[in-house]
Amino acid sequence: MLRAVELTAFAPGGSLSRTDRVAIEAPLEVRVNGEAFAVIMRTPGEDEALTLGFLLSEGVIDGIADVAETPSWPDDPALANRINVVLTADATDRLSGVGRRRVAMSSACGLCGRVTIESLRRDGVSLPLQWSVQAALVCSLPPALRATQRGFDETGGVHAAGLFDRTGALVTSAEDVGRHNAVDKVVGQMLRERQLALDETLLAVSGRASFEIVQKALIAGIPLVAAVSAPSSLAIECAQIGGLTLAAFVRGERFNVYTHQGRIA
Repeated sequence: MLRAVELTAFAPGGSLSRTDRVAIEAPLEVRVNGEAFAVIMRTPGEDEALTLGFLLSEGVIDGIADVAETPSWPDDPALANRINVVLTADATDRLSGVGRRRVAMSSACGLCGRVTIESLRRDGVSLPLQWSVQAALVCSLPPALRATQRGFDETGGVHAAGLFDRTGALVTSAEDVGRHNAVDKVVGQMLRERQLALDETLLAVSGRASFEIVQKALIAGIPLVAAVSAPSSLAIECAQIGGLTLAAFVRGERFNVYTHQGRIA
């Protein structure tokens, strides 16, 4: 979602007043069984998918079967930025072992508010090497994702994530002021449509490859991540341990592969 703003633009020839469009950043309060769980700074839109993807990555749910009722919003318009998810009894019992976020998460942080270093790591099975794609297909992902970025075209202020199948065809994409939110949105869309696991898909992201991007991909079962910018050291470590192929600096006909190169022929 976008908003028009008034501004004064300065240039060598002087200044002028004009209207521009900016990405909206607003808090979303996520409640689980009616109780506050986290506050996410995000771009409004696809809030249900964002919430489902977020709860999956947090270990609150393992799949859509853990959700007893469709995520809902209060009737009061003043509470439009609040969403409640009702879990099944089994999922509720597991919730006691999940650490709630202690602070609001900014759009730049997918990990803010974690209580301990250990809570940053989720247990998971290393992804098996079952298929490979051509290097040219990896190179095609960022341009294909870029073509979907209408919000970025208008504001220059949002990130994007896109899921692709093994032929390079776009499955779904999302934009958000937070790169990790964009990933949660695409994973949540697939979760809502009962399309997990995602072991036949590739994830492309418009920015850098940080730890939380890799971790979210691993939890969703996505075996390959392609990023336009640099990876972090912890992202590489996480990808290596989890069996994920991490490609970064994917620009033009060049890219670097940091882990599990066997998925790229």
